[in-house]
Amino acid sequence: MPPIDASGDTAAGPGPHLVRGAEDTLDLRLTDDVAALIAERGPVAGEAAGAAGDASRPDGARASTLLDSPAGWGAAGTSLGVFQLVPVRPERDLTLISRWMNDPAVAAFWELAGPEAVTAGHLRTQLRGDGRSAPCLGVLDGVPMSYWELYRADLDPLARHYPARPHDTGLHLLIGGVADRGRGVGTTLLRAVSDLVLDHRPHCGRVVAEPDLRNTPSVSAFLSAGFRFAAEIDLPGKRAALMIRERALRDRL
Repeated sequence: MPPIDASGDTAAGPGPHLVRGAEDTLDLRLTDDVAALIAERGPVAGEAAGAAGDASRPDGARASTLLDSPAGWGAAGTSLGVFQLVPVRPERDLTLISRWMNDPAVAAFWELAGPEAVTAGHLRTQLRGDGRSAPCLGVLDGVPMSYWELYRADLDPLARHYPARPHDTGLHLLIGGVADRGRGVGTTLLRAVSDLVLDHRPHCGRVVAEPDLRNTPSVSAFLSAGFRFAAEIDLPGKRAALMIRERALRDRL
């Protein structure tokens, strides 16, 4: 496997038809498992980039018991600095995320290049769902520098393509700034975020991901972050590497 480079640290996004939203999830009865929305976290220092709007309005991530409320997980210390997941608020964050999506290195895998309306539609699908997916900014030392989607893989169309277990948690990511690519940032943050999942989701035994097999540096980043290569799987729009980080092995890999 080649060393991690800029493309590997840039994007491990969903296939074009695996958009996490209410209309594209498994038909399961979840009424008893959905909690009320929690209050949106306030802006983190340095989050100036974003569309103008009423920042006090809780239009950000729907935090529910399905993902054990990522908004409340707090910060993680890493070798790069203090890292935190902050739920997306479109009125604050749309311009920044759209700019990242229009980077050719990102667009090749996320396929969301174009006007802000394209990214807005994707975020709207995430945020108007029932809590099975949570879009977040990755904020490092107060500066937003990555975009993440945490999702319930066992309740997602992905579960049709591998032997899912209850509470499997999936993730997608992109590293936004060119200066943050090609120096192991992706590996460090993948380990940090998967640790956050395992620390705050006690019923989750595995964190999973499905990067495009063509993005071998991204696959290498997952391997370096403690994930194992489990299988090749055919998903709509891509052939993917199923990557799994297991709670039982988190201290060994």
